[in-house]
Amino acid sequence: MTLMRFDPFRELDRLAERSLPPAARTMPMEALRRGEDFAVHLDLPGVHRDDVDVTVENNVVTIRARRMPQRAEGDEVIADERTYGEFSRQLFLGDNLDPNGLTADLADGVLTLRVPVSESSKPRRVALAPSSQ
Repeated sequence: MTLMRFDPFRELDRLAERSLPPAARTMPMEALRRGEDFAVHLDLPGVHRDDVDVTVENNVVTIRARRMPQRAEGDEVIADERTYGEFSRQLFLGDNLDPNGLTADLADGVLTLRVPVSESSKPRRVALAPSSQ
């Protein structure tokens, strides 16, 4: 006789994993420091430039993107595993970054954000006070 424990929450997770591909739940991201900038790369395959909105408010960057089906009138859909709709993600910038210098570019399905390190956070040389002797 085998005893199996039923976990309804695990079953719900499995159902969600099967019905929602990973791209539908997240905007995959890579963040790194490159010199005096932070670079953030977000995967947005199949998203047109006009369907991306990047805003900054109080050190919070909000990215919204929309991908629509490529169907035309009269098309017969044979298979469709792509995700559509609106996607969004928020990034919280530390005090060491300058949100006013943020730039964004979309190329080859990758949104690249560049955020410069603020001047006050950059290393600086401190002069020694003159000797009192």
